[in-house]
Amino acid sequence: MTTAENPTNKRTIPAVSITTAHTGASSNANALGMRPMQERAYAKRGEQYLLIKSPPASGKSRALMFIALDKLHNQGLKQAIIVVPERSIGGSFADEPLKKFGFWADWIVKPQWNLCNAPGADEPRVAKSKVKAVGEFLASDDQILICTHATFRFAVDDLGVAAFDNRLIAIDEFHHVSSNPDNRLGSQLGQFVENDKAHIVAMTGSYFRGDAEAVLGPQDEARFETVTYTYYEQLNGYEYLKSLDIGYFFYTGRYLDAIMKVLDPALKTIVHIPNVNSRESLKDKHKEVEEIMDSLGQWQGVDPATGFHLIKLPADKGGRVIKVADLVDDGDAAKRSNVLNALKEPTQRQNRDYIDIIIALGMAKEGFDWIWCEHALTIGYRSSLTEIVQIIGRATRDAPGKEKARFTNLIAEPDATEAAVADAVNDTLKAIAASLLMEQVLAPRFEFTPKNAGVQNGFDYGPDGYVDGGTNVGVNETTGQYHVEISGLAMPQSAEASRVCQEDLNEVITAFVQDKSALERGLFDRENTLPEELTQLRMGKIVRDRYPELSNTDQEAIRQHAIAALTITQQAKQQMIDGNQTAPEDSKGGLALIQGVRKFVNVRDLDIDLIDRINPFEAAYAILAKAMDEKTLRQVQASVAAKRVSIPYDEARELAQRALQFKQERGRLPDINSPDAWEKRMAEGIAAFARYRAQQTAKEQ
Repeated sequence: MTTAENPTNKRTIPAVSITTAHTGASSNANALGMRPMQERAYAKRGEQYLLIKSPPASGKSRALMFIALDKLHNQGLKQAIIVVPERSIGGSFADEPLKKFGFWADWIVKPQWNLCNAPGADEPRVAKSKVKAVGEFLASDDQILICTHATFRFAVDDLGVAAFDNRLIAIDEFHHVSSNPDNRLGSQLGQFVENDKAHIVAMTGSYFRGDAEAVLGPQDEARFETVTYTYYEQLNGYEYLKSLDIGYFFYTGRYLDAIMKVLDPALKTIVHIPNVNSRESLKDKHKEVEEIMDSLGQWQGVDPATGFHLIKLPADKGGRVIKVADLVDDGDAAKRSNVLNALKEPTQRQNRDYIDIIIALGMAKEGFDWIWCEHALTIGYRSSLTEIVQIIGRATRDAPGKEKARFTNLIAEPDATEAAVADAVNDTLKAIAASLLMEQVLAPRFEFTPKNAGVQNGFDYGPDGYVDGGTNVGVNETTGQYHVEISGLAMPQSAEASRVCQEDLNEVITAFVQDKSALERGLFDRENTLPEELTQLRMGKIVRDRYPELSNTDQEAIRQHAIAALTITQQAKQQMIDGNQTAPEDSKGGLALIQGVRKFVNVRDLDIDLIDRINPFEAAYAILAKAMDEKTLRQVQASVAAKRVSIPYDEARELAQRALQFKQERGRLPDINSPDAWEKRMAEGIAAFARYRAQQTAKEQ
C-alpha cells in the first residue's frame, strides 16, 4: 500500500504480506467432487465429535453435506440439524446436486424445513412457531433441517437435550459458542456432550474461537477429533489469487479526511465504517456514508432495480460510473431489503462488474460471499479477533483475474496529550495484536523437535537432505508445515499436551498477545523489560491458567512451542525489514513471510534459551516506530513506563520458581549483582517473593 504525503494521513503499517504458489490444488476435486479440505474432513466422517477448523471459502458447507449424508445413510443416524448464526447464512446449505460431481447422493432440503427462509425474527416471542416446527421435524421421517443458533437454543430449552438423541447437530460458525456459563448455546453443547447420544460437527472459519473465552472446557474439547486446514494451504492452492496484504494505516483528525488515501475505487471493496460508540465514529452513520460517497465522485442517482447508488468518478480516476451498495441505511427496511436481495442475486454471482463498493456497519462479514472483493477496508479497531478474521475472509475468495487481495485497518493515531491517552493506546495495542495473530494464521505450521531428532516423514530437507548434526529445515509445501529443530526443546508427554502443540498453538498465542501487560511492556517499555519476563513469565502464566490440569513438564513444553512459533515468525519478518528498508512503504516490498521463515531458520542454530532471550514484539515495534509519529511514540512510551510498578505477587512467585530451575541447572541461586540481567531479575524475584511470604506470615500471626 503506497501512501501519499498528507498532513493528516501519511503512514502505514504493512503488517504482513504473503505471496502464494497458486497451484490450483485448493480447487481441484477428487472423483467424489471433493476439494482437498472436504476430502480431509470426509475421511473423519465416522467420528462422533468432529471439529473442522478451516478458512472462509474453503468449502466447509459442502464438507458438512458430505459428512451428514454419510451419517444419515451409512451410520444409522435419524436426522441432521444444521445450525447457523444468522438467517442469511442458511443459504449456504441450500439444495446441491452432488451426484452431478461424482458423489452418491444429492443434498436436498424440503422447503418447510429450511427455517432460515421462514418469515419472522428469532426473538423468543416470535420464535415459538419455529420451535414448534423443530418439534414437528423431529417427529417426522424427513432428514434435514436448517435453523439459526437462536431457534436451536429455544428448541433445546423447550424440548430438552434427549429429544435430539441419535441425530447429527452441525454448528456452523462455531466461534459464536463459548464455555462461559452466560453463553446459552455453549452450555447446551456441554449438555449434549455429557449426554453422549448425539453426533456433533462443529465448523469455524476463525482460528480464534471465542476470542478470550474458551469455546469448550478442556475435558469436552478432548472428545473432539480435529480437522485443520490452514490459510497457508488454502491460499497456496488457489488458481488465481497470488498475494494477500494486511496493513494498518494511522491517521490524525477525521477518518473521512483520510479515507480516500486508502480507498481505491478501482478495487472491489467492502468498507466497514466504525461503530457509533467508537473513538473513530463521527456519531452520524448516515452522514458518514454520504460523505464517503461524495468523496468518491458525483452522485448520479439510484438504480431502481437494485437500489445501488450510481457515482461518477472524477476524470483523474477514470471518469466511469461505479455502483455502491449502502448497507448502513436502515431507515427504510424495504429499501435495504431490496439492496440485500440484489447483492444475493444468483445470476449475477459471476458478474465482476455488477457492484463496485459495499459500505456496511454490522453486515457483510461472516458468510457474506462476494468472490470479487479485493479490498476489505475497516475503520476503527475491532476488539473481536474472530470478527477481523471473518472480515479478511471476505477478500480471500479466489476469482478469475483477481491476483491480489488486501485488508486495511484505518486507525486513529494515539494523541498522548489527550486525557484519554490510555484508551487510545489500548486501541493501538488491539490493532497490533490482531496484526500479530494474522501473521501466525498465515504462516506455515511448525513441527518442532529437539536437535538431531532425525528425518520427519513428508518433509523435504533440500538438495543435501537431512544432515546429522546440521541445521536442518524440513518443508512440506503441500500442508504448509515446516520442521524446525531447536536445541533444549521440551517435548509434550501427554496426549492432550501433544494435541495442544499440534492444533492449538495459535490459541495460546492469541491469549498471550491479547495480554495487555505483555504487549504494552514488550512494545512501549522495552528498555525496562527483559525478554524473559515476557517469554517465560507471562507466557508461562497464560499456559498454566489455560491448562491447569496438565503437568509442569507439559505446561513448559506448550510454553516453549508457543513462544517458538511466535518468535520465529516475528524474527523472519524482522529479517525482511532489516533487508529491505523500503518495505514499510512499498506494497510490493519485502515482508514475504514464508520466504522469511525459511531464511531465518536456515541461518540460525536455534536453541530454546536463544528464543527466550528475544522480545517477541521486536518486529512489531520496528514497524510501529516507522509508522507512528516519533514524538507521539516517545510520549506513549513515557506514559507506559511511568505506570511500571514493583514486582507483583504472581510474577515474584514465577521468578522464584525459575530461580529454583536455575539452581538445579547450575548448583547455585541467581546472584542479584550478576551482570546478566535475567539472572539479576530472578534474584530480585526471590527477594520480592520472600517479602510477600513474610507479610503473609505476619498477617496470620
